[in-house]
Amino acid sequence: MRELNRFKGCLIGGAAGDALGYPVEFMSAASIFHRYGKNGITEYELRRGIAEISDDTQMTLFTAAGLLLGTTRGMTRGIMGPYEGYIGPCYQDWYRTQTESYPLPEGERYSWLTNVPALFSRRAPGNTCLSALAAGGNGTMERPLNHSKGCGGVMRAAPIGLYFNDRPRTQEDIDLIGAKAAVLTHGHELGYLPAAMLAHIISRVSGHGDTVAAAVQDAMAALPAVFPKAKHVDELLALMKKAVDLAGTAADDLAAIRQLGEGWYGDEALAIAVYCALRYADDFERGVIAAVNHDGDSDSTGSIAGNILGAALGYDAIPQKFLDKLELRDVIEEVAEDLWHDCQVDDDDMCDPMWESKYVSMTYSPEGKTDVF
Repeated sequence: MRELNRFKGCLIGGAAGDALGYPVEFMSAASIFHRYGKNGITEYELRRGIAEISDDTQMTLFTAAGLLLGTTRGMTRGIMGPYEGYIGPCYQDWYRTQTESYPLPEGERYSWLTNVPALFSRRAPGNTCLSALAAGGNGTMERPLNHSKGCGGVMRAAPIGLYFNDRPRTQEDIDLIGAKAAVLTHGHELGYLPAAMLAHIISRVSGHGDTVAAAVQDAMAALPAVFPKAKHVDELLALMKKAVDLAGTAADDLAAIRQLGEGWYGDEALAIAVYCALRYADDFERGVIAAVNHDGDSDSTGSIAGNILGAALGYDAIPQKFLDKLELRDVIEEVAEDLWHDCQVDDDDMCDPMWESKYVSMTYSPEGKTDVF
């Protein structure tokens, strides 16, 4: 089941939750409710007339670009390496958008997203992501670069579950790609295991028609077998079970979320997002609002909840108020459409000129729909 409505819903939903939570990322719940009223922040806070996305959505886009880079190279060259080997260089491109100025000089690059001026904006990028990428961004489960369990690994993983949702890959393969993409920068198990779980959940709700509840249970059941040597699986599963239980019994969202943490760590961010997605499984708006109004990493928890609910409910279920003024909406939708369409080649293993400019020469510019070099 490869539905464009779900692909767009997942990426735009994540961006919407991100943009809603970004202005309050470092605010306490008390400060949020004091400033925005008893319901907290429920509408975009515009800056320069737009609802700004954060590094969460930026890195999500570069994850998608890495997946398409890998597939395109495989289909046009007849050989390819593991997907994390393409996602990693795309993260290096993101790193350049955070440390260099637009436009980048001509030369090697891995993603056409470096041709988008607005992505050269620092939106509170995670220190772990920056430092790990400065050190090469090539961590593995066997040789981690650090021991970070920050949420920077999970908040960018949704495209992996989305892209492979009906591909001839086992669910275990999908989960492992999620973990391997996260461990490039986050070496603690609780930094990369949540990314595997998110990829699993997104895959199930977008490609198999699972409810959020069924997808979460499937992910929890699968995790121990996929990572039999992991030492923190039980810890993650216990927190996820608490999120599931609270979603069915809690009377107050803020009190429930406080039992799950603040979202700065990968396991906490996923648990908060899952709680909100389960609690409001049929209501995108209420789900993302609950996910951002708490003490902690509001943009990341909002982004992950938005990814899950958007994939489950589809683009059409996202209220118009979360579409209007959303920064880079056209680019995000274009990336979602590329993930859905995927690389197509002719009998000579050639792709169409537009796709080639995006994922072969990296010269495409969305503003003019033309090459920039």
